[in-house]
Amino acid sequence: MPADPGPGTGSGSGPGPGRPHVLILGGTTEARRLAEALAEDSARLRVTTSLAGRVAAPVLPPGETRIGGFGGPAGLAAWITAHRVTHLVDATHPFAERMSFNAAEAAALSGVPLLALRRPGWSPGPGDRWHFADSLAEAAALLPGLGTRAFLTTGRMGLHSFAHLTEPWFLVRSVDPPADPVPPRLEVLLARGPFTLADERDLLAHHRIDLLVTKDSGGSATAPKLTAAREAGIPVLVVRRPAVPAGVAQVASVEGVRDWLSG
Repeated sequence: MPADPGPGTGSGSGPGPGRPHVLILGGTTEARRLAEALAEDSARLRVTTSLAGRVAAPVLPPGETRIGGFGGPAGLAAWITAHRVTHLVDATHPFAERMSFNAAEAAALSGVPLLALRRPGWSPGPGDRWHFADSLAEAAALLPGLGTRAFLTTGRMGLHSFAHLTEPWFLVRSVDPPADPVPPRLEVLLARGPFTLADERDLLAHHRIDLLVTKDSGGSATAPKLTAAREAGIPVLVVRRPAVPAGVAQVASVEGVRDWLSG
């Protein structure tokens, strides 16, 4: 994992007297949009976005950035204190369960207020054929009874959960190539989103997909695949979101974070 490069590598300067320092735990569309919105207040706020470093060439948001892990809750709390962070925003992926719990513990250790920016989850609509699982392992157990040509969109880091399935054929789309173990019958498309509804329609038809497997990531950026599956009458296997830390305030929009910061 890349080493912590220090205070930041973006366009921000050091903190002015009394200037709040917002640390965004990022890696999502919402985190980037938040950094872009807060860049408008750069004279008043110092903003640092932290990225996990799982993508080889991430698109960096405006402001300062840091890449790599913190070393658990204690390490995050120490970084918060050393860099005079005044506000912590957890804008990680809804399935970044460990990081969200680390953020809650680090906020308690450092005494810094924490807010979670969580995109709303998806809900099935008329014409949807959704099946639900509580984990990737459960999804892998259900999958063989639902389809034989699956578009697997649960992320390259979780492909090991499906590696033992020898009969279904899988299509995976990823920014970077996945690492072993992976299913034996696998085709990988290297591509970076967002993808339009027309893109998803073409992909499902071209590859003769008969099952879509996805996490309940929520948001609009990756929702077109759900619409395309509904139109094609393809079942969708949805992995439910994991538990979130108790007692952490949540908002569903960038505007909600800005209101919190100005409150």
